[in-house]
This record gives sequence, C-alpha cells and structure tokens, in this order.
Amino acid sequence: MIKTIIFDLGAVLIDWNPHYMYRTIFYDEDEMKHFLSTVTTSDWNEEQDAGRSLAEGTEILVKQYPEHEENIRAFYSRWDEMLGDALHDTVEIFKKLKQSGKYKIYALTNWSAETFPVALERFEFLNWFDGIVVSGAEKMRKPEPAFYQILLDRHEVNTEEALFIDDNYRNVLAAEKMGITSIHFTSAPALKEKLFELNVL
Repeated sequence: MIKTIIFDLGAVLIDWNPHYMYRTIFYDEDEMKHFLSTVTTSDWNEEQDAGRSLAEGTEILVKQYPEHEENIRAFYSRWDEMLGDALHDTVEIFKKLKQSGKYKIYALTNWSAETFPVALERFEFLNWFDGIVVSGAEKMRKPEPAFYQILLDRHEVNTEEALFIDDNYRNVLAAEKMGITSIHFTSAPALKEKLFELNVL
C-alpha cells in the first residue's frame, strides 16, 4: 500500500526552460540551441544543482569560452526569466492527493540552493509538501542513491510504501533499484492513469 508520494519538481510541477530567456538574446534558434548544447550544457548546470556555487560555475565557463562571456553570465543573472508557469494539470493531481489526506507528500529535486528560493516565492503550492529535499543544499543530486536516502531517512519513509514520480528516466531507474515504485512522468493525463492503476488516486 502506498503511503508516501515523492514528486520531482522541474518538468513535472514547474515549467523551467532556458529557451525562454535565451530567445531574447539569440535571434537564430539553431544558434541558441548550439550554445545551450555546447556551452551552458545540462551537465554543467547539474554541477550547480549538486552544490557548486553559481559564481564558481559561471567563472569556469567564462574561462573556457571567453568569447561567450556575456551570454554565459546571463544564465544565472537572468535565471528567473527561465522559470515558466506551474504545470497546472499536474498541480491539480497533487492537490487531489493532498486533499485526500491519505499520503505524506514530499519533493526530491535537483535544483541549485541559490535559485530555489525564487521558486519558493513564486509557487504557493510548494508549501503543500510535507518536506522538500533540494540537491544544492545537500550537495548531491539524483540519480545518486545517497540523495534519495536523505529523504527516506529524514522523513522515515519505507521504500515499500513509497511512490516516486520523475520526468527523467535515469532518476526513475535509480529509485526503482532502491525498491521504490516509480512512475516515469510524460504528461499529466498519463500520470493520472498510472495513479488510478495503482489505486492511489
């Protein structure tokens, strides 16, 4: 029986996309995508999610790509412009689960400790969680098993009674290896269907 539900945040409950900000800098879509895939890459950003300071991460890239300095510095100086809206259909599912009173509900997120306060201020529903574990604050991130274990230990979660929801299949596989029932998030309707199948919703 599921007693605990663990949500990822980005691309599940919150829309975040660097394209929103960089489209105001680059007028050529292909040029923008090339910059994001070769300079401010996902791997680079994940190091900040894992606890490296924004300042250090920025200076490392500026040193590597001095010709892109202005655009590199924009990544975090204008980071709030990458933060889109709540993903309302998924938030509605979260709301129903919360209102049922049947579950403890937590968030486990790969997110810089320096930028997460912006999301906390913007999205009221983040206050509905019984606890949030942020990678940047813990200085480790998904899919590292030790990061999941922090949430399990801190909130006394039994893996056999937990359900994990994440859009990144890599993170889902890591949770499943720890014995946590998991759903690979692709859309709110698909999530709702899976929750019905599991008799959670």
